[in-house]
Amino acid sequence: MTIWVDADACPVVVREILFKAAVRTGVTLTLIANQAVRVPPSPYISAIQVSSGFDVADDEIVRRASAGDLVITSDIPLAAEVIEKGAFALSPRGELLSTENVRSRLIMRDFMDTMRSSGVHSGGAAAYSSADKQMFANQLDRYLAKQ
Repeated sequence: MTIWVDADACPVVVREILFKAAVRTGVTLTLIANQAVRVPPSPYISAIQVSSGFDVADDEIVRRASAGDLVITSDIPLAAEVIEKGAFALSPRGELLSTENVRSRLIMRDFMDTMRSSGVHSGGAAAYSSADKQMFANQLDRYLAKQ
């Protein structure tokens, strides 16, 4: 199993949790981003820089992810694609996405996108909180314990 991280928008605090988990469990962790990402020296942790462009990092994650892998992303379309391949998706806020809930999240995302394009301002996502950090850490621990 490999943990893939959509690193362009991943909060630093989530990366730190992932670094510690990879070292503690020996799980391979790979961050993929359009820009250089610093990672600690470890045989379990690596980073891949892809070229700039719309969805280039997402496409690379989809190409590399396999059944049973875990993808860390807040990008719902990316989550839907890796779930179709048999991987799992976990948001930085601790929401584990699955075949049971990703479709409804994708529909809501598309609805909100339509609302924004028609001029309705929804205010955006709430700031990342310590409760989000705790939810993420707990969900990651539960997932890794099952592996």
